[in-house]
Amino acid sequence: MSENEMPAAEAASYEFAFHILPTVAEGEVANVFQNLKDIIAKNGGSLTVEENPARVELEYEIIKYLEGRNRKFTSAYFGWIRFTAEPAAIEELTESIEGVKEILRHLMIRLSKVEEANPFYLHEALEAEKAKAIDVDAEAAPEVVKKTKKVEKVEEKKESEDKEDKEEVEETKEESEVVAEAEEKNGEESEDKV
Repeated sequence: MSENEMPAAEAASYEFAFHILPTVAEGEVANVFQNLKDIIAKNGGSLTVEENPARVELEYEIIKYLEGRNRKFTSAYFGWIRFTAEPAAIEELTESIEGVKEILRHLMIRLSKVEEANPFYLHEALEAEKAKAIDVDAEAAPEVVKKTKKVEKVEEKKESEDKEDKEEVEETKEESEVVAEAEEKNGEESEDKV
């Protein structure tokens, strides 16, 4: 190789992450996904790993100009595809992908060796998090029931005490009335004697 010749570019690993518009029928999402994989393969990419698109709620609203107006989206089908390709093919690949009208948003990144070895499966992680939340709730449930029963007992005791206090007040009131009547009678009898 002479000094002026550049070595041939080595294939690199990439990840293409994307959101498919939520207006795409659920049954058609698989077709859009297959179309994206075909575009990558047609442009010299060799598919390695993928995560099928699934519907997710977006963290913030995304606005996209469609059909002559700005439209707001709060959910989309998220998925990703990992592949290897020559760096020179990425620009043409990106242009081809940008022509897919069902894509809301996308991102193409070159992977480091560590990233390449450790793919992150979002949908599996979300399911695991959901299961973990359910497990925690199930574990906490007996404690919540126990606390609820304690609160109920305290409330019953308080109601009982309040009822007893009320009865005492009524008894005291009645006694006071009896005493007052007796004193009144005694006062009248004393006046009669005088």
